[in-house]
Amino acid sequence: MIKSVPTTPYLDQKPGTSGLRKKVPVFQQPNYAENFIQSIFDSLEGYQGKCLVIGGDGRYYNREVIQKAVKMAAANGFGKVMVGKGGILSTPAASHIIRKYKAFGGIILSASHNPGGPTEDFGIKYNINNGGPAPEKITDAIYARSKTIDSYKIADFADVNLDRIGKDELPGGTILSVIDPVEDYAALMEELFDFGAIRNLISLGFRIAFDGMSAVTGPYAKEIFENRLGAPSGSVRNFMPLPDFGGHHPDPNPVHCKELFDEMMGDDAPDFGAASDGDGDRNLIIGRGIFVTPSDSLAILAANANLAPGYSGGLAGIARSMPTSGAADRVAEKRGIGMYETPTGWKFFGNLLDAGMATICGEESSGTGSNHVREKDGLWAVLLWLNILAVRGESVADIVTQHWQTYGRNYYSRHDYEGLDTDAANGTGGQSSQPTVHPARQELRQPEGREGRRLRLSRSDRQIGERTSRYPRALRGRLPRRLPSVRHRHVWRNLACLYRALRAGFDSPQHRNAGSARRFDRGRRKHCQHSGTHGTRCANRDHLIRGKHAGKQFGASRRDRLRDRRRICRVVASCRTDRTLPLRG
Repeated sequence: MIKSVPTTPYLDQKPGTSGLRKKVPVFQQPNYAENFIQSIFDSLEGYQGKCLVIGGDGRYYNREVIQKAVKMAAANGFGKVMVGKGGILSTPAASHIIRKYKAFGGIILSASHNPGGPTEDFGIKYNINNGGPAPEKITDAIYARSKTIDSYKIADFADVNLDRIGKDELPGGTILSVIDPVEDYAALMEELFDFGAIRNLISLGFRIAFDGMSAVTGPYAKEIFENRLGAPSGSVRNFMPLPDFGGHHPDPNPVHCKELFDEMMGDDAPDFGAASDGDGDRNLIIGRGIFVTPSDSLAILAANANLAPGYSGGLAGIARSMPTSGAADRVAEKRGIGMYETPTGWKFFGNLLDAGMATICGEESSGTGSNHVREKDGLWAVLLWLNILAVRGESVADIVTQHWQTYGRNYYSRHDYEGLDTDAANGTGGQSSQPTVHPARQELRQPEGREGRRLRLSRSDRQIGERTSRYPRALRGRLPRRLPSVRHRHVWRNLACLYRALRAGFDSPQHRNAGSARRFDRGRRKHCQHSGTHGTRCANRDHLIRGKHAGKQFGASRRDRLRDRRRICRVVASCRTDRTLPLRG
């Protein structure tokens, strides 16, 4: 029996960078999840009788919403629903399932790297038939529908058994297929990588430490690393997905993976350390005594991808998000392949991948992937690293150092200002539809009583006819006394952040408010990005980047190389947001 349930709209269901994310109590409001799911279905056409994939990262409230989604899919006319056993599907695995079984699309329940629990984060997003996140054309339609919705459809039958693999026919004729969430994904990884070479490397005593962070990647890592590649039991830790991720923050970085990080920096460190996040689409790479930044990791994977069977024919191109460092650009230039820059958000890589213009993509936020799926993929990045290590027979540190010598090094630092008031966050330059004059475009002065030096305007700035002026009073006396990395360079140029996707016969969205980009000469850059992945409040991220040519000495740390820029950014941000220090960085 199909019921049509009257409802009233919620006006806050605007999808962000990757779906709708709110706190669990928000989703638990009457009809809140149902409204959004029905808005998804109402924004689609031609799905009657087709297959819908549903899965999530196992966080709190995952099972309850899956039951709602299954019943609503049946009521709205889907012919088949595929669900991972226990409601579990990592985001890259869900993308693969959609593509392999030619599903119409998929609903993924996750808030990615954000915490889980009764008062923490939850999320719902829709992926289209290429396996990738819905483009803005669809998410805008979903939001518009959510503001006017007056009823939703749901089938009236008992909750389905999510813990038994197999097929069942639901009342009304819809087929429910509960699948092994790991098998298809693990088989794909065996096609892409040389498992024999990795297995041999491990048999020779190569030690792996992988932290599943009590999140969705644990079962996948356990099956692949220990069962298929022969790593000793215990190599994969925290592999059981928990609704609250064990009380931890499932964001794979040196802060939230401190135990693994400290172990890898110790005297008896394993040869290779890695981790993945809540829904399995991000990665952390650490060698013995060395942390590999996400931007460097993308570049190194691209430079060595041909060592893996799935990429032996070379790369069509590389794509990266705007705030990601130019390390991959150096590889693309040297290899003579395409290099593409997009706004933050994996959906913007989809057109490039579908058109065959890019093979490997990456973001500075620890997301890396390729054309095997249409999502970033944490385990994929870890396996490609292992494949490279197995073939080259060198340590992580040696590979990174040799890469810098060959291609040059990009020093990169990111500073997160999280939990900000939206208006204050927008004031830092993270969301601006028009290019604005940033303080660094103005005259730069040292503390009172000291003679400052004016920034030189580049030719294009002089043509615009903008004038220089003094720094705002709030900044006077708070800037570093020495500013050699700023005052002797050309000014930052504020780029208009309007992105037009490829026009090659497929969707061509325009994306505004991607953030602001200010670029020095000599490859130096600063980006301020307004993040939409932090639930009810927002975050701004400052990204500082500088480069150094190949063949140089690279002993200085990234913190030392970027010290002056970091101090300037903290002063500017504190004046706008009253936050003196970032939470990360």
